Amino acid sequence: MAMLNTDQIKEELELFDIGYGDDSVLDKLVEQCMCHRMKGEDIVLEWVAFSTTKGGLKLSLDHLEQFEHEALNKKNKSKQAARRDDSYNRTRDINSLQDLIKAEEEEENLLDSYSTPAKGSQKRALTTPENPQSKRSARMTSPGLLLSPASFSPCATPSQKYSVRGSRGEVVSTFGESQDQRWSGQKGQREVSVRPLLSGEDALTSSYKYMFQRLRDVRDVLTEKIEVLGEELKVHFNIEDFSPVSLPAQDQVTVLGQVCCDSNGKLNAKSVLLEAGQEHGGRQVRLDLSDLREYSLFPGQVVVMEGMNTDGLKFMPSKLYEGVPLPFYSTEVKEEPEDVESQPVMVFTACGPYTPSDSLAYDPLIDLLNVISRDRPHVCILFGPFVDSKHEQIEKGQVTETFESIFSRCVNSLVEGTRAIGCKLVFVPSQRDVHHHFIYPQPPFTLPDLSKEDVERVSLVPDPCTLVIEGVTFGLTSTDILFHMGAEEISSAAGSDRFSRIMKHMLTQRSYYPLYPPTEEINMDYEKFQQHGHMPVTPDVLLVPSELRYFIRDVIGCLCINPGRLTKGQVGGTFGRLLVQRRGPDPEGKRRSPCISGQVVKI
Repeated sequence: MAMLNTDQIKEELELFDIGYGDDSVLDKLVEQCMCHRMKGEDIVLEWVAFSTTKGGLKLSLDHLEQFEHEALNKKNKSKQAARRDDSYNRTRDINSLQDLIKAEEEEENLLDSYSTPAKGSQKRALTTPENPQSKRSARMTSPGLLLSPASFSPCATPSQKYSVRGSRGEVVSTFGESQDQRWSGQKGQREVSVRPLLSGEDALTSSYKYMFQRLRDVRDVLTEKIEVLGEELKVHFNIEDFSPVSLPAQDQVTVLGQVCCDSNGKLNAKSVLLEAGQEHGGRQVRLDLSDLREYSLFPGQVVVMEGMNTDGLKFMPSKLYEGVPLPFYSTEVKEEPEDVESQPVMVFTACGPYTPSDSLAYDPLIDLLNVISRDRPHVCILFGPFVDSKHEQIEKGQVTETFESIFSRCVNSLVEGTRAIGCKLVFVPSQRDVHHHFIYPQPPFTLPDLSKEDVERVSLVPDPCTLVIEGVTFGLTSTDILFHMGAEEISSAAGSDRFSRIMKHMLTQRSYYPLYPPTEEINMDYEKFQQHGHMPVTPDVLLVPSELRYFIRDVIGCLCINPGRLTKGQVGGTFGRLLVQRRGPDPEGKRRSPCISGQVVKI
């Protein structure tokens, strides 16, 4: 603090028009400033407040003694008490843990240099200037302690049920020739290309403002969806024209509309309505499904139906036209050496939570890192939540660190733990990530502290997203669309399973979230959804992690995978791994589907 003089105190007093007897009063104020480490302007402000509460005391030596005793000394005591409380809190704050450990190590080293080792301490590693690291600091370098439960919650303990789980590494679902494949990478892996399919204005690369949505904007988005899909179906099935849904007709007519429910309850066969777009009147009509032998319907589905509407109040469809998926992605195959082109690309995929429900210990994530280090995949696609908003200790606020800090340490562990093998990392956010935006489509994470070396192999993508990995397209979404649509879909289709039907709906509706209205936990921004929520192509692989049972199966040429979640309650869950190999065109120059094998494995 700069040295004070009487002239500075004098200027402050004149500012408040405070008179003083002689220079001894100014000298006393300067003395009090130095003793209590205050600035001239601060002590004058304190005096103004003190004198006002005392009824307007005059500035004199006697009153300054009273001022110091009753105001300045008490202020210093409160500061010291606050400083002690702050120091006490910092000892319990995880952000000061590293500093405390370092101080303890220095103290241990100092004591060791003055003490004689006892008989029982001969086995202890000696601390020398060449090797100053103690046991505690050596443990701090391991990912296990970096993600230990004590780091995040003072009362957390590792999950007992997770630690004693069985069937580790068991393959629970397969596709293709996965049994004969080699599920481990080679040292010195080749460079693998990972990039978003869309770029520029078509890609969601940063956060955006939301909660400014108008109902007319939602209506326009839904109307455009009906018209676009309707035009595709019209061309594909050679339909001449669509009739208004509520127009009475004695003959067979073809109508276009969106399936909806007549109430806020769950859809059933008696509550199905068909709502036309604005181009065809925008009216609703009740559906009688008794003449349809097979159907699979859900709210928000755009359909074309053929049937009769004799009174204009009830439409009886006799035929339901299936939706048409988009074409697959195709691009010119670059000339590559034969031995490189013949090598498949190994892709791992896992979805959070990465902790058991009864603990904040990231043991499942550490186990996944060990598997990655062993099998050396080329790409790892990791879905959130990384800091789960549904975790009991997160909900109750039983953490000693900010959510952003916990997330940063999780990501740093993954980045550092995979640096040696050089695999590409793809991070996909989740609606359950407590520190991130609760909006759909969801912008990507931001990691400003990544090094230049790590930036080249870490991809931060939005939810949903379409990636191209070595010419093979991957559709990604962390939102549990399987669970949401499974609760709303009605079906009379015999011999088909619900998972395949839902996957087919996503592909034929050309959307990562075709359900309307969405579930209450999804905050949908429809303008952004119109830009970023639809599939630009039919992906070769569609990853849809869900709370529902894992599966891996082919649906109309697309390999659909639910790898499950890495933890299921207090026990371990599953993750997925794929071997994908791009193939060149056939002799006629047409695109050939890639060779894909896959497995779902218990962690």
